[in-house]
Amino acid sequence: MLARALRDFDVVNVGAAGTFVVRKPGSRSRFRAALLEQLPFEAEIMMCDGRDVLRLVAEHPFGNGESHADVVRFVSILAKPGRLRAALPVAFPPDGRWLVRVIASRQRFVFGAYRRHMKTIGYLGKLDQLFNGRATTRNWNTIMAIVRVLKGD
Repeated sequence: MLARALRDFDVVNVGAAGTFVVRKPGSRSRFRAALLEQLPFEAEIMMCDGRDVLRLVAEHPFGNGESHADVVRFVSILAKPGRLRAALPVAFPPDGRWLVRVIASRQRFVFGAYRRHMKTIGYLGKLDQLFNGRATTRNWNTIMAIVRVLKGD
């Protein structure tokens, strides 16, 4: 429904977590205002340029290998470039079997993996503290779906 309400911007909804590809954004401030006007709640909006997403995928941040079945690769997008407060890689929890592992960061993008577990979401929330700013996290499969939309597939 939200994508339809923003049809003037040629918005494509990707997944179920509020991820959109905006094919005719115009100015960021105009699109942000239109989006916020449609939401019945306050929201923090993370935006990035499609060229940056295409570039990060082309760089193969996870290499070419497959991940284990219980491990999900992710990319977090920071609201603005953050100041990392620790050396990478970082694992949560710091002791024992990790549930979230941050392996790299480039400008506003943070790369890592998480295990499917009830406590994982709480550890993903620690990325805000680790990078001293707000972040939103998407599964690598969602990032690849965004790339398909950007490429017109």
